[in-house]
Amino acid sequence: MAEIPDDIFTEQDADPNTLARLGPLTRLAGIWASQGPRGADVNPKAEGPEHRIFSERFEAHPIDAQSNGPQLFYGLRYHTHINAPEEDATFHDQTGYWLYEPDTRLILQTVSIPRGQVALAKGFAAPDATSFKLTATRGSTENGICSTSFLEQAFRTDSYSIEVTFNPDGSWSYVTETMLAVHGQEGIFNHKDQNTLFKVGGPNPNPLALIVGQGPV
Repeated sequence: MAEIPDDIFTEQDADPNTLARLGPLTRLAGIWASQGPRGADVNPKAEGPEHRIFSERFEAHPIDAQSNGPQLFYGLRYHTHINAPEEDATFHDQTGYWLYEPDTRLILQTVSIPRGQVALAKGFAAPDATSFKLTATRGSTENGICSTSFLEQAFRTDSYSIEVTFNPDGSWSYVTETMLAVHGQEGIFNHKDQNTLFKVGGPNPNPLALIVGQGPV
């Protein structure tokens, strides 16, 4: 944990153009899609692991800088929507924020899914990093996981990680691993998802950038 300064109230001057200060997260900004149902998911079922493929649309747009006193974050608000080819109903829906603190190179991802679960994953990366990894752990007050009582008892999430890689062709790939203790099953199950996303649209400027007349970099 970083040392807390004596003055916890005075805020930094923020850059109005969030896209100019996102570090490695700059390359996530925009609208992205998989090229057909090429994502891969492995999830637990009563009869054993289930393997499914999926298509995905991911949007990430900049927000105005956010301060915790002297701590200053630049970020993206994101939404990912996933469908499996064999059904019309949504396979997975997730919202949250990607945040970057230039002073410390801290990266955070907030994860919120509509089944009663949230997480805060943490990692560090240089501004020009071509890959990075974030982790969250059950029980942590810094990068933790919170679930409904049913999920805690039936599909307890012990840890979550996401590894992002920026590819030479401009696409980016991710691998998530969610380690689950499934009620009635021995051992820990690795619920794994991976996909590669290609840009189909640019990001919207953050509100303050529009006001001061600064568009995307």
